[in-house]
Amino acid sequence: MPVISVPYSFNEAELYVDLRPIFGRSLFLKCEGFNFAGSIKLKAAIEMVETAERDGDLTPESILVESSSGNLGVALSMIAASKGYRFLCVTDSRCNLSTRLMMEALGSQVHIISGQEANGGFLGARIDYVRALCASDDRYVWLSQYTNPGNWKAHYRKTAPEIARLFPGLDVLFVGAGTTGTLMGCARYFRDWHRPVRIVAIDSVGSVAFGGAPGRRMIPGLGMSIRPPLLDESYVDDVIRVEEADTIRTCHRLARRGFLFGGSTGTVVSGAMDWLAQHEGRELTAVAIAPDLGDRYLDTIYQGNWLQDLYGDDVLDSDEVAAGSWASSSSPPTRSG
Repeated sequence: MPVISVPYSFNEAELYVDLRPIFGRSLFLKCEGFNFAGSIKLKAAIEMVETAERDGDLTPESILVESSSGNLGVALSMIAASKGYRFLCVTDSRCNLSTRLMMEALGSQVHIISGQEANGGFLGARIDYVRALCASDDRYVWLSQYTNPGNWKAHYRKTAPEIARLFPGLDVLFVGAGTTGTLMGCARYFRDWHRPVRIVAIDSVGSVAFGGAPGRRMIPGLGMSIRPPLLDESYVDDVIRVEEADTIRTCHRLARRGFLFGGSTGTVVSGAMDWLAQHEGRELTAVAIAPDLGDRYLDTIYQGNWLQDLYGDDVLDSDEVAAGSWASSSSPPTRSG
């Protein structure tokens, strides 16, 4: 039985869900939400904060500030509360209410950017606000998850070795793409490993991370309205883009089997099943990373009025939610590499 004194010292690393009984294809889902921050972002948050402390950038007088759509903000709120730092999270209107309340409960301040940019995103406005804060007061310390190498190093040192230890015969790894910290850390690790692993990035339709036209994205987590500075596409073998309606249907299908996952996880699983449907006939050892759980999405992707207002009456097609038909999808996945 683990006994801890600080909340960030606990993180379940070896819990996987076998999705074959639900989706009919072999895929092991690595669950990263079982820690006190509730998501995989805890790893990057610890790495970035502790590096800043070692480098002398963080002092007792510092005020941490970060742009986040939600999960990193919660992780930094928890760490700041434990270590005694002040923390300001700059987010936008897509951030789930429960996530904002959680950050405030942990003692953080939350600033919500309301102005949407021409490309449909909020990220540029969030970053501009953070930069203005830092310019106005040198007590502000911006970790910058979008450019901080600690973001990917956390997953090179922890997430990827955890997977390699339990799946020495791994053939393909599915990783969601937001800042691409998890993607780049895992991809770099498996490039250095003793056998080849195919790296498949899962992105949201409307994200410009891998090119393409920007579009509306209402589910926080994956996707970017700018090209991620950490991204090196030479490490990525394939890219699958997922419509938000498919994310929602996947989340509800999992929930109807008792697994309540978040929007990022729904996107990753949907994209992984699309890819596997295109590669039938091969026995593959496949793992996907589930970044988060679903409790913070109860007022959005699990709330009927929210779904109906944004996606219409047919978003939860009963047959697809109950059984699914990945191989016969009318919108084949986008692949590259």
